[in-house]
Amino acid sequence: MGKTRLAAGAVPPGMGLRHGVGPSCVGLPPGPWPTVLAFLVERFPDQSAQLWLERLQAGEVRNEAGRPVLVDAAYQAHQRLFYYRSVAQEPELPFTEFIVAQDAHVLVADKPHFMPVVPSGPHVQETLLARLRRKTGLADLVPLHRIDLDTAGLVLFSVNPASRGAYQALFREHSADKRYLALAALSSGAAIAEDQARQGIQRHSRIERAAPFFRSAEGPGEPNALSHIQLLQVQDRVGLFDLRPVTGRTHQLRVHMAALGWPIVGDRLYPSLRERLPGDFSEPLQLLAHSLRYTDPIDGQVRHWRSARSLGVAGEAWALA
Repeated sequence: MGKTRLAAGAVPPGMGLRHGVGPSCVGLPPGPWPTVLAFLVERFPDQSAQLWLERLQAGEVRNEAGRPVLVDAAYQAHQRLFYYRSVAQEPELPFTEFIVAQDAHVLVADKPHFMPVVPSGPHVQETLLARLRRKTGLADLVPLHRIDLDTAGLVLFSVNPASRGAYQALFREHSADKRYLALAALSSGAAIAEDQARQGIQRHSRIERAAPFFRSAEGPGEPNALSHIQLLQVQDRVGLFDLRPVTGRTHQLRVHMAALGWPIVGDRLYPSLRERLPGDFSEPLQLLAHSLRYTDPIDGQVRHWRSARSLGVAGEAWALA
């Protein structure tokens, strides 16, 4: 299978972008599989054996040297394989992303609801990253942080690999000021009084993965998630909240708001699961990555970007400061 070793994040020769999507990578751990095909079928139970057989026959599974893996190739641990994900009849999302700003180092995008930032699950080409790569032709485009599929708003991308580390440090060191806005139904049973929420509160707790696997939950132990929360406006018992996450745990703002008794309007995961049928875009999550501010690590200038999107309930948009 070849002894060439690629640097982390590198891809084999001849495996560039395909429709804006780069190849996926899977490592081969020690194990009893007689062939690569047997491993792939067991490792990815949601994809049929026939699909993997067809990929191998077409030469679409390659090793680190860029050479196709044969159908009957013996299994060898401690290797990495690369392949292009595909989804049968992936539907086009009827929403548009916007480019807010772009320079030699970064690109700022304004994402719609229901669109993932990177390929995941049934979404491969209909993602923010793939769409932007196709639109701009920038093969080195990489998101510097993530927001949920259900969340709309600003996402910062790196354009230049040479300066990427400097911008990644903004998020690693919590130097970027991310402001979210959310609409939540006000309940008399909330853990915090409304007048206290108007003054601003902190939610500092431990958030971990929960069941099912795509949810998170607060639990005991040392806190690892911190959010600043402030109630800005109230209209017909719906509150407009300013949310500023310090840390970046999965679904952090949604978990914190639900725990306080203020679940975000349209949230189908918290506090309880509600099914959404494929193609149902009728009730977007009322959570918006509204603004992003940071001191540019290259020229020292303060950058402040705002989303052009709005929040609204029953067709009525809120005025966002």
